[in-house]
Amino acid sequence: MSDQSAAADVDVDLRQLFASLARNWLRILVITILVTGLAFAFAWLATPHYKATTQLKIQLSESAYTRPAGTNEDDKPVLDAEGVATEVQVISSSDILNKVAGNLHLGDKPEFNDALGMSPVARLLVIAGLKSDPAEIPLEERVLTKMRDKLNVYGVEKTRAIAVEFSSEDRQLAADIPNAIAKAYMAYQADAKTTSNAAATAFLEPEIEELQKQVRDAEAKVAAFRSAQSDLLMGGNNSVLATQQLSELSTELSRVRANRASAEATAERVRQALQNGGSLDAVPEVLSSDLIQRLRERQIELRTNIADLSTTLLDNHPRLRAMRSQLADLDGQIRNEAQKIMRGLLTQAQTAQARENQLISDVNKLKAASSRAGEEQVQLDALQREANVRRQQLESYMASFREVSSRKNYLPVDASVFSEARVPSEPYFPKLVPIVGAAFVGSLVLMSVITLLQELFSGRAMRPAPGARFERIEQVAMPAMSAPVVDPEPAPEVVEVDDQPTTMESELAPKPEPAPAVQEDAAIAGSEPQAEPVRSSLGEIDVEKAAEKLIASGAARAIFVSPEGDEAAASAVLVAREVSDAGLRVLLLDLTASGAASRPMLDSGLFPGITNLLASEAQFSDVIHADLYSDCHVVPVGTADPVRAMRAADRLPIIMQSLTTAYDLVIVECGPADAQGISRLVGDSTEVFMSMLQADDEVAQAAVELIESGYPDLTLVTPIGHETPGNPVPGRRSAA
Repeated sequence: MSDQSAAADVDVDLRQLFASLARNWLRILVITILVTGLAFAFAWLATPHYKATTQLKIQLSESAYTRPAGTNEDDKPVLDAEGVATEVQVISSSDILNKVAGNLHLGDKPEFNDALGMSPVARLLVIAGLKSDPAEIPLEERVLTKMRDKLNVYGVEKTRAIAVEFSSEDRQLAADIPNAIAKAYMAYQADAKTTSNAAATAFLEPEIEELQKQVRDAEAKVAAFRSAQSDLLMGGNNSVLATQQLSELSTELSRVRANRASAEATAERVRQALQNGGSLDAVPEVLSSDLIQRLRERQIELRTNIADLSTTLLDNHPRLRAMRSQLADLDGQIRNEAQKIMRGLLTQAQTAQARENQLISDVNKLKAASSRAGEEQVQLDALQREANVRRQQLESYMASFREVSSRKNYLPVDASVFSEARVPSEPYFPKLVPIVGAAFVGSLVLMSVITLLQELFSGRAMRPAPGARFERIEQVAMPAMSAPVVDPEPAPEVVEVDDQPTTMESELAPKPEPAPAVQEDAAIAGSEPQAEPVRSSLGEIDVEKAAEKLIASGAARAIFVSPEGDEAAASAVLVAREVSDAGLRVLLLDLTASGAASRPMLDSGLFPGITNLLASEAQFSDVIHADLYSDCHVVPVGTADPVRAMRAADRLPIIMQSLTTAYDLVIVECGPADAQGISRLVGDSTEVFMSMLQADDEVAQAAVELIESGYPDLTLVTPIGHETPGNPVPGRRSAA
């Protein structure tokens, strides 16, 4: 099972986590009191600063009695946010600040002039060239810089008000300076308006004189053109006489043409009626004749008499015949009278035709005259427009000049002070109670957080998550602490024990009696020269090749198994030092029973180590030590009770993950462990090595078991022929 999956099966023990606050209460309290005391001293000894604020209202302060004619309250300009921001920049401008500084003599005060009242330390720094001399900077610039540091001008949100805020060590200056800035700003506005008013007056006077001359010349041209250069006689409706006559003749010509056409049409109808023998009663002009009307009445009377007599007399009766003869005479008279009416209509049409011809001739003459008059009228209108434009411009300039002249002594500014700064009674800095309280609370919270983080990252606040499944603890080989052996003689004897990893059951079980001591080689005893070691032939690599392989592969973990005992653990030490010399951050974790890997690196086995970390007796910073002979770091076995440490063996994956995060490579020396024993230590980017001294059946059997258990990339490495300071000469030695 990898360390990632194991880490997912643990949880934070909140009780253990917050219990660290009670265990470290003294340290938290001491640091909190120390920080609070420093804050109190700072607040007590700091120079008090006072702050005052002047507020201005930006608006047009025009009186109703002095407002220009033709304007009202709605015509005044409305200042937007950009306008208020512009006024803020004007108030904080250098001209206004320099004027205030000169009026209040701020250059004579040490608060605004660094060159006054310099301390001996500051003078020494200036002489030594470590600090610039304030006297080299112009006085005006020094004072202006200090004023800008203490001044804050801003527009009040959602209003047209501006606040001028100033802080000073002198409470009177804190109120005087913003009031003086406000007065200088309003004086600046008044001066600007006065200058603008004078410039407008100087511009308008010569312009008015020139326009008056131009108006006189333009009007003279209009009069001369109208009287002498043209025949433009004006008729009714303010129009040229020729144009008016042309209009009247056109109207008369239309009327005459209509009369002529009507007479011709009536005569034609009468002629057709006479030629075709039709009735003349349909012609209105014939019926309107009085003679014809009387003849028609006589005709009707005769027809009535004939009809009455026809009832009693025969058709050839003389009386009837006489009446019929009279009736025929009446018809002839009516037709003769109709012919006369026709001739009268023709005469009327001829007269209208003659009148029409005369009118057409007159209209043609008036057309030519009207055309000439139109061209002359265009020239006259152009001269009149020029004169009108000049006159309007003159009237506008004269109105503006009168207004400017009348406001020489009254120019209201667009700002007013509605809240003057008052002398503050209390300093705004430092506030003793808030500073001390904030320091106390902040330091207390900070120390509590630091303590909780230390407890959390140390791993002591971790516990198995509910429902988590872990493998048996005996799968992890944990060493049993043994006291360091004191060699009373130059040729020490070492007791051989079993090379199997120590588990929880083996720690709790009764220890077997040690076997009789076995004599060491002559080289160890120091009596005879040591024979040349026999090289093995299982395809192993040396320490340099193993280090190169770890660097090239980018491995994060390297697990070393030493079936032959403690002497073979030298491979892990030598490889760790080689990789560290290459520039990588390397840590060696010693999980052997006797500390065979870490003791040569620290020259002692009494340092706290992995067992102390598992037993929650130490933190990471307490168990990580530096190698005495290289830049490598090492975590020894430790001095805690192994049985107690084994109860927290499920934290090993978390510890390995933390170490892998902090170092480029973590090397673990497991001693004579098997595949099941190193399963908790294997993770991503892990290389497994087997350290060997001689190629015997024991080593071969152990290698075969690891390969068959899921580690086919097992690499054999031997430390023979490679020696470094502090490392024992490899040789056969029993595991202790």
